[in-house]
Parts: sequence; C-alpha cells; structure tokens
Amino acid sequence: MFYQFTPDRKGEHCRAHLAAFTGQLHADGYSGFAQLYERAGAKPGPIIEIGCWSHARRGFFDVFDSNGSPIAKEALEKIGVLFDIERPIAGKPPDVRQQVRAELAEPRLAELAAWLDQQLQRIPGRSELAKAIRYARSRWDALTRYIKDGRLEISNNAVENALRCIGIGRKNWLFLGSDSGGQRAATFYTIIRTCVLNGVEPEAYLREVLACIGEHPINRIDELLPWNFAAGKARILAA
Repeated sequence: MFYQFTPDRKGEHCRAHLAAFTGQLHADGYSGFAQLYERAGAKPGPIIEIGCWSHARRGFFDVFDSNGSPIAKEALEKIGVLFDIERPIAGKPPDVRQQVRAELAEPRLAELAAWLDQQLQRIPGRSELAKAIRYARSRWDALTRYIKDGRLEISNNAVENALRCIGIGRKNWLFLGSDSGGQRAATFYTIIRTCVLNGVEPEAYLREVLACIGEHPINRIDELLPWNFAAGKARILAA
C-alpha cells in the first residue's frame, strides 16, 4: 500500500506520478486522469482505464435516496446483480473469474446497457437521473473491461476503503501544518496500512523497528519491511 501527498487535487500531480507507468489503472471518473488515457490524435495511451461500478452506482443511489425514483431503484437492482456474481468468485484464480463473468455478467451488462439507453429517452435530459445514466454509458468501455480479465475487480472499493481513514481523520485534525507534514503523514499511512495488509500489528512493528533500526545494516534494510518482518518473526517463534 502506497500513499502520496499532494498540496491540491490538480491533475498534474497524478500525471507526474504515473508518467512512467504503463498498464491498467483502476480508478474513479476523476477528470485529472483523462490525459493519462489518451495520446495526441485521440489514440489509446499506454494506460488503460478500468472503471469502477461503485462510482457508477452512486449516482443512482443518490437519486433514489432523494426522491424514490423507481427507475433508479431498478438500476440499483440490476447493478446489484453484477456484484452478486462477484462474491462467490472473490479470490478465485483469474481464469475461473473470467469464465464466470463471461457466462453470467456479460449478458447482464448487455441487457443493462440497452435498458439504460431506453430509460434515457423517457426522462428529462437535465435530470440527475439522466446524469447518472450518462455517467455510466460514457464510461461503458472502462466499466466493462473487468469481464475480460480475471485479475481485475468490478469496483475500486479496496482503494476507497484504504482512503476512508484519511477522510475521517482530516475532519478531526483539519490541517497537516505544512506540505512536509503531509508528506510525513503519507509515509506513516504507507507503513501502517502495509503492516495491516501483511497481518502485522502496526504499533508493535514500529516499536521494534524503531528500537533496532539505528544499528541495523543499511544494506539489509529490506529485512525490516513489513512482509519480511512478519516472516522473520514467524521463523524466530518457530525456532
């Protein structure tokens, strides 16, 4: 897990960070990513956009929550089926996931696309519901790429959940004090969340590492990384 601090939300930061990256990028519809997906002449760029169905779902949820729209409710139900398909295959090998998606999700997505297009003809073009439909349909290629690759996920929820602690925390402390404070906070978030992902208790990890890092050989610093630290502790306990 890696966190990086930027002083604002300008797209130039993510573009600079990912300048040398090629591959598939799972993200929301943030406009700052747009230039990463395109080259001059509107040709596909070296980064392929993978859409997030949780973000596509959110617009329909907000409409249903505000006025109980039956169309929004039906959209939520249809999207919910796509998530239902994913639950039994979570953690399965990529080829298994891809096969299940081809058999179950792909037909549902085709039906959903046709249904959304039909609804868009029936509702006011400037309504929030129309906006939610256009959000999904304008990103359809990105939203459906997951069915062709079992390594991909239907949503970006894992990253969203990893950022939730920051969203909650900043309501309490409001300010980081300085840009350097933000960079240090990002470093500690990276360490702590990496510990959690590797089954290492963060406070115990920091206590032990800070106690020994002063005398630890610099050319063996990788031994103190959370995943190696956990393996080393396991070997010690086994011995």
